[in-house]
Amino acid sequence: MGDFWLPEAASTMASEIDSLFNFVNAVSGVLLFGVVAAMLWFVYRYRRQDPAERPDPVQESKVLEISWIVIPTILVLLVFNWGFKSFVAQKTTPPNAYEIQVQAQSWNWLFEYPNGARSDTLYVPANRPVKTTMSSQDVIHSFFVPAFRVKQDVLPNRYTSVWFEATKEGTYDLFCTEYCGRNHSEMGATVKVVSQQRFDEWVESAGTPDDIPLPEFGEKLYSQQGCQGCHSLDGSKMVGPTWEGLYGTTGHELADGSTVTVDENYLRTSILKSGAQIVEGYQNVMPSYANLSEREVTALVEFMKEQSDKEPPQE
Repeated sequence: MGDFWLPEAASTMASEIDSLFNFVNAVSGVLLFGVVAAMLWFVYRYRRQDPAERPDPVQESKVLEISWIVIPTILVLLVFNWGFKSFVAQKTTPPNAYEIQVQAQSWNWLFEYPNGARSDTLYVPANRPVKTTMSSQDVIHSFFVPAFRVKQDVLPNRYTSVWFEATKEGTYDLFCTEYCGRNHSEMGATVKVVSQQRFDEWVESAGTPDDIPLPEFGEKLYSQQGCQGCHSLDGSKMVGPTWEGLYGTTGHELADGSTVTVDENYLRTSILKSGAQIVEGYQNVMPSYANLSEREVTALVEFMKEQSDKEPPQE
């Protein structure tokens, strides 16, 4: 029944939350049926059958009045106690939880592991508590995994956290549930729950090797850093200019009326100081990526260069 009303339950807290949800629904259904049945009975039983009919005085029933005060009070206290215990359990992180750093920005998620490995997909081990420590680089976002029954706002300039323990291996959806701008509906990610052995193997191999070719590294960063949310590779117009055929463009028009040649220095400046040279027809919404290392910036530039067949600009 839980899967009928709710998404698949795939965490230790899901069954507890679902049970409370179903209990509230069941009690509400019984009360609704009782109230409607009583209304219909009263309409029939006390209908006026004769214009001269006068109703008899009604004597109050102390038992009835006490019942409709005591019973709802007991139900409210039961739901409160049940919900409060679940709330405390969800807010109390187990001491052996594996911690993952989560960075949110418009419009992507980035997950960083203790060994420095980064991914735009959240990999977690099954049957082990996981704590996500989260922060936003721009506006308020919200971390929501329906299958785990966890949701937590992600705020700029401070940390928030939520923990869960996945019980089933598989792939699950992660959504942002706080409106964060134009592409809010596209700000999703994937959670992959794997065995502890496969998780350990993935974490060990997920780090970026020093000898990876720069364009290949740049392609990886294109996905990890959320560039695909604003810049296409096929010429389609998005929030930001497409990267197809961008490098080598001459007479590239800017919002202030000036023009530039798209060379390596222009691309580098656009990454590190995104508001310095706004392209005509686009808004200044790109965050700065000054936190990237020199190698990461160079890798992105080399990847962008590969998206163009134009001749390199002359010095």
